[in-house]
Amino acid sequence: MPSSTLASAVSSRAFRFYLASTVLGTLAVQIQNVAVAWQVYRLTKDDGANAALALGAIGLAEVIPFVSTVLFAGHVADTRNRRRIALAALAAMFVLGLLLFVPEFLTARWAKLTVIYGIIMLGGLARSFLTTARQALIAEILPRELIPDGVRWRNTLFELACVLGPGLSGLMVWLGDWNGLAHPENVAYAAMTACFAGSLALTFALRTTQTLQTRHPEPIFASLRQGIDFMLRKRVMLGAFTMDLFAVLLGGAVAMLPIFADMLQVGALGFGLLRAASSIGAVLMSLYLIIRPPLSHAGPALYASFAVFGLSTIGFALSITLAEALGLGPTAAFLFSVLFLFFAGAADAVNVIIRQTILQTSVPPEMMGRVSAVTAVFIGCSNELGMAESGLAARLLGTVNSVVFGGLATFGVMGLTHWRFPELWRLKKVGGEPTN
Repeated sequence: MPSSTLASAVSSRAFRFYLASTVLGTLAVQIQNVAVAWQVYRLTKDDGANAALALGAIGLAEVIPFVSTVLFAGHVADTRNRRRIALAALAAMFVLGLLLFVPEFLTARWAKLTVIYGIIMLGGLARSFLTTARQALIAEILPRELIPDGVRWRNTLFELACVLGPGLSGLMVWLGDWNGLAHPENVAYAAMTACFAGSLALTFALRTTQTLQTRHPEPIFASLRQGIDFMLRKRVMLGAFTMDLFAVLLGGAVAMLPIFADMLQVGALGFGLLRAASSIGAVLMSLYLIIRPPLSHAGPALYASFAVFGLSTIGFALSITLAEALGLGPTAAFLFSVLFLFFAGAADAVNVIIRQTILQTSVPPEMMGRVSAVTAVFIGCSNELGMAESGLAARLLGTVNSVVFGGLATFGVMGLTHWRFPELWRLKKVGGEPTN
């Protein structure tokens, strides 16, 4: 294991296994998310505006079990073997992936949707344990001085998987439809289960160099309170995650992409490309942040990233209007949509790396599971609950208006965060303390 601060995290064999497992697991989740969203939209699009609610319900079905159990999962990650927890969670997700083939044998639409939403709920439960265990596992693989480098590598490859996953899923769904399959999503589900199996095998082969669980675990509620209290004391960390929570909760447009794909007349493949566009921006930005020196003005960079995210969200919502105003056709509108999503993803990568580096360098390794669980509540609420919010807002305001409103709300969130956490703006070095 390298000990020099000049060494790279990827020189560790165990960390390479960790990265490969993360990439395959993320590919599986992304392929599943796109295929499920397209399947739900295909089953409900004849219901008009209620299709938006059905898409939003996907996030709600996942976030309820996730948020309900993730704090307990964090306690388990700090008191039990983290690798074994990750193995159990991945095995459960693999089995649930196989169950997504069941709707093919059902005839009633309500039965198909019931099975899909049920699998999503159980998947949210498994993901709560996987998220906290895998987040905490990095501290058992790398020495502390290499963790910031490890975070950048993990985020870059995670985003790369987020690029490939939606595009591949959209392509596979399109191929299934092109071949006349009644359930074209099954092609994507087959690839998903293969990726889960690969991630499971790599995690099984991974060997950590140290064990950092709490040696004398406290009662569960006292243990959870420690994680929450730690988060509340770290105002810079709390402010960064709070701003992300409400900005993505109100400003996310991912849940409505099947509807935008229909409006843009680009089909399943175009839907996959729209899903991939933001991650392409995130990958390129993450690669840039790996090769450039660490951010010297992290606070202003964080605010700038949210501003670009908000503007890009508004631009994406108005892509068709912009193309029509310029006298251009649907192809130009699609290209504008991809471009704005690209910029939104690049901006999101900046705040993700800043937040994750603050987390990994500020939290004692033996508390990483519990604190990661608290941050996972923020992230889960912003992403999955944001899908439900997007569906409801689209039902009430219309799809385009709801996304424009979300982009504008990002700036309100920035202002409120600056009012409550002014020290966040003064943050200079990522993971450092603000200067006065």
